[in-house]
Amino acid sequence: MSKVIQKFSSPEKGWMLYDWANSGFSLIVVTAVLPLWLESVGHNINLSTAQTTSWWSYANSFSTLIVAFCSPILGALADFRGWKKPSWFIATVLGIVTTLSLALVPNDGFWLLLFLFLLANIGFSVANIYYDSFLTDITTPNKMPTVSSWGFALGYLGGVIPFILFYLVRGLMTTHQSIILAFILSGLWWALFSIPMLLTVKQRNAIPVPNNPLRQVFKRLSNTVKHLAKYPKIVGFLAAYFFYIDGVNTIITEASLFAVSLGIKMTELLTILLFVQLVAFPASIIFGRLTKFFTERFMILVGIGIYSIICLLSLFITQAWGFWIMAFLIGSAQGGIQAISRSYFGKIIPQEYSGEFFGFYNIFGKFSAVLGPLVFGGIAALTGSVQLGSGSLLIFFILGGWIFVKYA
Repeated sequence: MSKVIQKFSSPEKGWMLYDWANSGFSLIVVTAVLPLWLESVGHNINLSTAQTTSWWSYANSFSTLIVAFCSPILGALADFRGWKKPSWFIATVLGIVTTLSLALVPNDGFWLLLFLFLLANIGFSVANIYYDSFLTDITTPNKMPTVSSWGFALGYLGGVIPFILFYLVRGLMTTHQSIILAFILSGLWWALFSIPMLLTVKQRNAIPVPNNPLRQVFKRLSNTVKHLAKYPKIVGFLAAYFFYIDGVNTIITEASLFAVSLGIKMTELLTILLFVQLVAFPASIIFGRLTKFFTERFMILVGIGIYSIICLLSLFITQAWGFWIMAFLIGSAQGGIQAISRSYFGKIIPQEYSGEFFGFYNIFGKFSAVLGPLVFGGIAALTGSVQLGSGSLLIFFILGGWIFVKYA
């Protein structure tokens, strides 16, 4: 792997390592530790499991909506010369500081935990808007699929390493001490491996700073929305992306419920989670390499096809071994379809307005996290079958694939 990494430039390597840096937050804080710790802390102040789960969902949704509504404005501001790097840095520092601050909250500080998570998740998400848009600054269009894929791949590996460290050490201390360790480990990992991007990545594509930047941003965004007809390929891609990435995100977020319905225990579920991450690491790289032999359009359709198979298989899976197959397929396509989608979008947008357009990209990605869970949950509730709920997500991949072929 080191020989391959050496082929990348310093800005490319610094950029890719940021995915390695912040994935610990995503896996440790968002997925594995904070939701369970909040339930325990909620019980300490007489909140039921249903109440803590609801407030956790509200915090996730609220932070997502804030980022979704603000992302085009923040992205457009970052297109001004010299503004993108400081914007990324401020968002990253916000995420790191609030993540580390989680370790200082006592075991009855439910509302403070929730507030700090809200800020950390906003910092994480906003920093990723700028991170994605830097793709057009640090590499050439021909290398975008490879660099983007390596970013996702390193992200999967970078999330697993601190998680394994936490998992191995947690048995040597009390529950609260292990939680403190998890938050500190996640924050320090994020901070340490953000340094290469801070030192090596620079904004190359930019527009001059006007006298009234904010007014100019709203004028630009208004003109972009009014004249989207000038960019039919971009509009077609974003519409397709909205549907198929909704299916991808829903399968990722609802997979644990599917596993529980099969009777899979928590220990095995954590093992499967690690398995998915480890499969996703090489699979993301393979997706990127295959774009040298096939087009990016073709590889996106391959990803859509794999997820369509996952939906169909879920209708017939009734035992744990079937879920392992499903997990392997998720890992094989999860990073690849996201990485190639990002690089494909980076190629078709005006380079000097990358922040603005990746802001729109982020909106479609965020709002797509709403419809899929509603369909999954609604079908599962109406039929009493989680399998049918999962299978119903096939419609998102059919619609996304059709729009992509026809309009993107």
